[in-house]
Amino acid sequence: MAAAVAMRSGGCGSLEKQMMDSGKYVRYTPEQVEALERVYAECPKPSSMRRQQLIRECPILSNIEPKQIKVWFQNRRCREKQRKEASRLQAVNRKLTAMNKLLMEENERLQKQVSQLVNENARMRQQLQNASLVNDASCESVVTTPQNPQRDASNPAGLLSIAEETLAEFLSKATGTAVDWVQMPGMKPGPDAVEIVAISRGCSGVAARACGLVNLEPTKIAEVLKDRPSWFRDCRSLDVFTAFPTGNGGTIELIYMQMYAPTTLAPARDFWTLRYITSLEDGSLVVCERSLNGSGGGPNAATAQQFVRAEILPSGYLIRPCEGGGSIVHIVDHLDLEAWSVPEVLRPLYESSRVVAQKMTTAALRHIRQIAQEMTGEVVYALGRQPTVLRTFSQRLSRGFNDAINGFNDDGWSLVGSDGVEDIVIMNNSTKKIRTDADPSDALSVPGGVICAKASMLLQSVPPALLVRFLREHRSEWADYSIDAYSAASLKANPCSFSGLQPTRYTGSQMIMPLSHTMGNEEILEVVRLEGQALTEDQAVLSRDIHLLQLYSGIDENAVGSCFQLVFAPIDELFPDDALLLPSGFRVVPLDIKTDGLASSRTLDLASNLEVGSAIHRTHGEPSSNEYNLRSVLTIAFQFPYETNLQDSVAAMARQYVRSIVSAVQRVSMAITPSHLGPNVGRSLLPGSPEAATLSRWICQSYRYHLGLDLLMCAADETGESLLKMLWHHQDAILCCSFKVQPVFTFANQAGLDMLETSLVALQDISLDKIFDERGRKALYSEFGKLMEQGYAYLPAGLCLSGMGRHVLHEQAIVWKVLSEDKNVHCLAFCFVNWSFM
Repeated sequence: MAAAVAMRSGGCGSLEKQMMDSGKYVRYTPEQVEALERVYAECPKPSSMRRQQLIRECPILSNIEPKQIKVWFQNRRCREKQRKEASRLQAVNRKLTAMNKLLMEENERLQKQVSQLVNENARMRQQLQNASLVNDASCESVVTTPQNPQRDASNPAGLLSIAEETLAEFLSKATGTAVDWVQMPGMKPGPDAVEIVAISRGCSGVAARACGLVNLEPTKIAEVLKDRPSWFRDCRSLDVFTAFPTGNGGTIELIYMQMYAPTTLAPARDFWTLRYITSLEDGSLVVCERSLNGSGGGPNAATAQQFVRAEILPSGYLIRPCEGGGSIVHIVDHLDLEAWSVPEVLRPLYESSRVVAQKMTTAALRHIRQIAQEMTGEVVYALGRQPTVLRTFSQRLSRGFNDAINGFNDDGWSLVGSDGVEDIVIMNNSTKKIRTDADPSDALSVPGGVICAKASMLLQSVPPALLVRFLREHRSEWADYSIDAYSAASLKANPCSFSGLQPTRYTGSQMIMPLSHTMGNEEILEVVRLEGQALTEDQAVLSRDIHLLQLYSGIDENAVGSCFQLVFAPIDELFPDDALLLPSGFRVVPLDIKTDGLASSRTLDLASNLEVGSAIHRTHGEPSSNEYNLRSVLTIAFQFPYETNLQDSVAAMARQYVRSIVSAVQRVSMAITPSHLGPNVGRSLLPGSPEAATLSRWICQSYRYHLGLDLLMCAADETGESLLKMLWHHQDAILCCSFKVQPVFTFANQAGLDMLETSLVALQDISLDKIFDERGRKALYSEFGKLMEQGYAYLPAGLCLSGMGRHVLHEQAIVWKVLSEDKNVHCLAFCFVNWSFM
């Protein structure tokens, strides 16, 4: 026992000390250490046999006992662990030091701002006291701001003057008090996300500021941020027209940039700017930018007709190196997006600093932090793909979807004649050629092009995250798999025609396999497999599955200014890096900023809308339509390849298909409005079923009647909605199954829906036998007689299958008969205790 205590208290050198005290301490020669290090590199923890083999194979170790070799490896592992821990603590210390510096600077800036406000308050008070002694004209002269004389931007000297002024104004925004910054709601720095985000209050245009610590060198950060199309999803292009050095070692660039419009209802933006790259005396690197006067900069006038010229006010990046590595980055984005040029309902998108902060400012900061993690090897993605490859796929999906929504003329898009109803816009692009897979270098093309059908609609009181999540998880509710099969087949070597498709039946089930995700899971890249079955025996051996590459973003409903979208494209099962992508999908953009209200974890319930309607009264405390009046714009765009002789038929099919999707989305939107959510979720289950509150009472009463115990704590004192809430939030998965020849699930609490990875809508399509494996079904059948006789039964630990095909392990399952008021068996209830995914 004393020896054991000594080992614990002595640390990694305790065994070595004991060996030294007993006179058996060994000092290894450099050759012996080198031999041991070679073995350690291959196997840090060799077995007893391996250590004996090492002594036999290495003559220089023959005079060392196996026990001493064991001690050496133990000490070597301990030193390695200490070295890694010391390195980690040093990194944490550097991070905390940089964070402390950042917070001290922010505190100093806020103190300056307070002092400035106090002085302004004193001046205003003095003016009010002197108001009776001066006329109104003198007061007006006090608040009048003289206009700066316009500088000549046609020569290098004038550009340098503009650049220096831009630098000064940018620094005053980044670290000074030129803008009244307020902390962005919902954005709080944490130990693993060192960032401070603020938005403007009371300044012209929209502005946002972010600062944080990034584990990259300043030059690398500047290189990444300058390449705006690589991280800013709304940036279509950025062209440097002219670049020349300045006398102080800096660089001036004249840049033309184009930005996508987020919906089909607004025109795109373009910018003509000056960018100034220079270094400060303290070693900081600055990249600042501002718009130049005039509208003549950029491409020819014909190309610019589809854009509204917007303005970038002094903005940019201040990158300061940290001691020991890494950098502190300050990012400022200050824009005037010309909100007058869009319909009034869309103007909040162009007048909100929160939107700029989420889509542009924090996106830049998180992108460089993501790259820093990838470069250090902290991020490992599925399928062995490199992070840069998967990031490129995400960018191509987003860019292709934006191209489809905007339909620029210089990309080859043109309008197709309408059928008289202007709800769906059809565009044709005959310049997009679909290559065959036979020989990519040959770049053969199918004669034809691409048809795009798109539409936008205003949604009222529909939670965007909930809508997009439903569209992702329940594709069968809105998609036509035969059209998915057409799009998938048309991208392969065979001609893209309906006649080329083999007869196939699709089960409606899908399997979602994640590939990669951004920091905080704001955006997830995944592969979706739609299962298909051949209708003929000759084709049964061939796979009929459809594979989609899918980009899912905007998971968190409370993420202010987020863009919620689901974008996908058919892809070959082999998933080549240069795969051709024709993205389609949905985008929901909130127009009203509201962070309170419904959480994105709410369950999706279509049944409550379809079967209950207005008959359900709203309970006390449930949000009304006035309390949660969130407006958003939904944009739908679907692309279809076509052969030249099939252009008209494909256009008609695309128009009709998108119309059917719009109808499906309207039905879903009606079902998931706040008036049909909350504690009333699942009030109506199947035709003839009781309300959820009544069913919850039957479940608890029957459990107490059969087992003599309470399913819920304090359930005896609870009734109605309060009992339903307790059942809904119970930690164990509780599911109800209809007592019929074909048992199907009719109700589940939140844990039950999470376990089955489904919703109340899809739950009703899951039969009892689908979730149990063969062993579980045998256990259920063996206990069925006892269940019928005594009213309950215990099932042993086992495995279940979720609706997504994942294995679920549970420690125990309890099943009991749920009795109605007249003591008739209404359904069976299951409670899965301590379940978890394998």
